[in-house]
Amino acid sequence: MSIDLEALYIDLHRHPELSFQETRTAGIAAGHLRDLGLEVEEGIGITGVVGVLRNGDGPVVWARADMDGLPVEELTGLPYSSTVTGIDPAGNTVPVMHACGHDMHVTAMIGAVERLVAEREEWSGTLVVIIQPAEEYGAGSRAMLDDGLLERVPRPNIVLGQHVTPLPAGIIGMRPGPQMAAADGITVTLHGRGGHGSRPHTTIDPVVMAAATVMRLQTIPSREIDPREVGVVTVGSIHAGTKNNIIPAEATLELSLRYSTDEMRDKILTGVERIVRAEAAASGAEREPEFRTAHTLPPTINDPAATARVTAAINRDLGAGTVVDPGMFTGSEDVSWFARDADVPLVFWFFGGVAPEAYAAAEASGTVAEDIPTNHSPYYAPEIHPTLETGVAAMAIAVREFLA
Repeated sequence: MSIDLEALYIDLHRHPELSFQETRTAGIAAGHLRDLGLEVEEGIGITGVVGVLRNGDGPVVWARADMDGLPVEELTGLPYSSTVTGIDPAGNTVPVMHACGHDMHVTAMIGAVERLVAEREEWSGTLVVIIQPAEEYGAGSRAMLDDGLLERVPRPNIVLGQHVTPLPAGIIGMRPGPQMAAADGITVTLHGRGGHGSRPHTTIDPVVMAAATVMRLQTIPSREIDPREVGVVTVGSIHAGTKNNIIPAEATLELSLRYSTDEMRDKILTGVERIVRAEAAASGAEREPEFRTAHTLPPTINDPAATARVTAAINRDLGAGTVVDPGMFTGSEDVSWFARDADVPLVFWFFGGVAPEAYAAAEASGTVAEDIPTNHSPYYAPEIHPTLETGVAAMAIAVREFLA
């Protein structure tokens, strides 16, 4: 009896879980993998799941899907919208939504495994299925690797992964070389001297220091990086003070930095530190600013030869022109750690999740940015069909290409 993938997707969409809290999702995925005959191990990297399908001699392929949701209140209006809440790391109760499509990733992976099991007489080798937690924290793959993943399952010859995105459903986006940017999440603490708001001359105001720093940081991408290169410096959060007549003693900035190469990372990080320290000195700060790295994600770089093979296979099986070059995405992923630690090629692609007619209408009117919700939006939800079928087929085809 085949798995009802639509029902599985709807169930996962209704019950998202925050990063490293994906116990229900992990249990469901593990159950399906066991039912399909895989050797399953749970709890790798806190909530990660791995399934191994040994099918004779041949290469080892790792196929990865992520499973965590986001602290976003769903506003799609769908009959299967999420209404659940969760507890974030700060202890706050927050709404939770699959605003990035990881429910689709898990469902498509289960469907691909079901197909590969049915076709096992036609291929030889070992499939390792990774259901990864905490991609949204940029920490799940690292947690699984640090928990001994490379020693607990057969080592890969190649790593494969995919992500649903606002392209027309039925389209695959893939390119050789840099596919997604690298990223660092950095917290900067600026130290001033607090005091009464009526006596600013007795203080060193970290709010003014923070404001000057935010503005100056934007000169890194606009004045220090070649416009043909990818470099983004975003200050996504500023925290300072408790009351309008108190000048606080410190201010905190949370930065997201993105770039396409390790060399660009060094350039941006050097620029950030130089500017932060200079603005603190210009404000007369008596203590040096502090820097803390929350996460580091390497660039997602597709192996050219392996990507050419997957592209040709998908175009052959799903039709010429199915695969398009979407350009490099400035979003980031942690899937690369699997390939980097194993020192093997990576192929990572996108599959469209927008109703083709809706995308075509928005494109014709020049309103794609306004009319097509993107990942992390409270309005984001993939069109179930043919998105699901495309995700299943793309992953199964890619795996078969290396286990033929």
